[in-house]
Amino acid sequence: MEIESIVIPATNDFASLYMEQKEPVKGFFHYDITENEVYKNRYNDLMKQNFNRKALAACIENYMERFPTSEETRKSLEKLQNEQSTVVIGGQQAGLLTGPLYTIHKVISILKLAEQQERNLGTPVIPVFWIAGEDHDFLEINHVYTEVGNKMKKVNFPEQKGLKQMASDIVYDKEEMQKWLETIFMHLGERKYTKEVFASVLEASNRSETITDFFTTLIMTLFKDYGLLVIDAADPHLRELEKPVFAKVMEQASLITEKVLNQQELLADNGFNRMIEIHPQSANLFLYEGKERLLLDYDSQLDRFKVEKSDWQMDRQDLCKKLQETPEIFSNNVVTRPLMQEFLFPSLAFIAGPGEIAYWGELKQAFELWDMKMPPLIPRINITFIESNIERDVHDLQLTTENVLKNGVEKRKKVYLDSVTDQHLETMLDDINQYLEERYRSIFERLDDTERGLLPLAQKNLTFHTKQIEFLKKKADWFVQERYKSEVAKYERVERSLRPNGSPQERIWNIFYYLNERGDQFIHQLMSLPFEFDGKHKIIKI
Repeated sequence: MEIESIVIPATNDFASLYMEQKEPVKGFFHYDITENEVYKNRYNDLMKQNFNRKALAACIENYMERFPTSEETRKSLEKLQNEQSTVVIGGQQAGLLTGPLYTIHKVISILKLAEQQERNLGTPVIPVFWIAGEDHDFLEINHVYTEVGNKMKKVNFPEQKGLKQMASDIVYDKEEMQKWLETIFMHLGERKYTKEVFASVLEASNRSETITDFFTTLIMTLFKDYGLLVIDAADPHLRELEKPVFAKVMEQASLITEKVLNQQELLADNGFNRMIEIHPQSANLFLYEGKERLLLDYDSQLDRFKVEKSDWQMDRQDLCKKLQETPEIFSNNVVTRPLMQEFLFPSLAFIAGPGEIAYWGELKQAFELWDMKMPPLIPRINITFIESNIERDVHDLQLTTENVLKNGVEKRKKVYLDSVTDQHLETMLDDINQYLEERYRSIFERLDDTERGLLPLAQKNLTFHTKQIEFLKKKADWFVQERYKSEVAKYERVERSLRPNGSPQERIWNIFYYLNERGDQFIHQLMSLPFEFDGKHKIIKI
């Protein structure tokens, strides 16, 4: 396993400018991540604040007790209670089979940065993965892409609930899940490690009840030896710790929204589109009622919380009472989740994807409202795996991995096919088509003057001839594809592996493709690599 670094722009301009720490984007954040002392400065800022580390550690320990752990997990929980401790934190939705590869990349980024900064600062730095179990968009997490024939196909888990349930409340049917897993592994194919990997996944499925539990079990199975701590944002015990923040959000609902809107206006003045959907009445809170997650608005004139397109409403006093009695029914939205995270955790750094960097840029004034600073946002490590057979194909086709990642192979494939196509035949068929259209135009004009009743038949006749010529052209193309199918197959393999469906590999492929091929040691091999947080894309040859 080898690692190389190349420069590839981020998927959005805002994130690209952030990674380079260029203005105006740099000014939307509190820390310059290119400064040598950024982590030391952040650490010093955190040491001036108070965090309930012991209660937080107890909450995480309680949550993690039903999942795979190790001695390293215990050490991390102990270190978290140290008043000098900080965390490197990041989060993701609870995707089936851990979701797309970028979730794994984020976990690796959290672990590696925590390890590096603990060594550099000489103080405890704990890796924490924050599971967005309160998210209710099941369609974003209910599928995995697998290779079917020469295509990447989305394989959906069939259960559909219909309600806006949090992922942490979605209890799946275990027989349905087993069938779905069998389908996935059938597409992955029988390999050296298939039986043991499938057995491990099936055991994780059978011992779990909810989508989030299944996700957590798999993540901890893969990374338990590296001291990773995990917490579900929807955990009821965590809600107890969050009550003061929820109360503050209710009290300052209009102010928080005003600050976000002001920041969005500032970004718009600099030519950036807003990422967070918010309006002046947004309360930035969800409430669980009748097994459905309701987004609250706030009417400042009436001092009442409401739900759009619903009769539901409640005044602030009653909502605060409900918070004290049942905090587990409250949850954050995209605005309040970062604020909540920074209230709970002494975050040395937040590992962020390109989209997260963009929407955190809209939160600076909201943080300042509470006299807080956003942590340094460190772009997660971007990784592309390249297998030896794919590397050979890239070489045979005289391509470069960098060019494929940036542009795909479709244009190069077309150039190749054009070079082996009988262009003279193509030209002849096009000429015939043009000749027929010209001659038939004369016929149409003649019939328009003499026999209009024959016009539809003549038009149909032209359409028939045109279709036959098109059919002949397609057949000629097919014969070219067949004659050179081994070369065409190379282009298609490269694209499927490195730029599937026109997307980055990390957005389509799943880690279990690689575990099925290489076993659990694949994770340990990855973790042994010398990753650097230099903003460059990592090519890992396997």
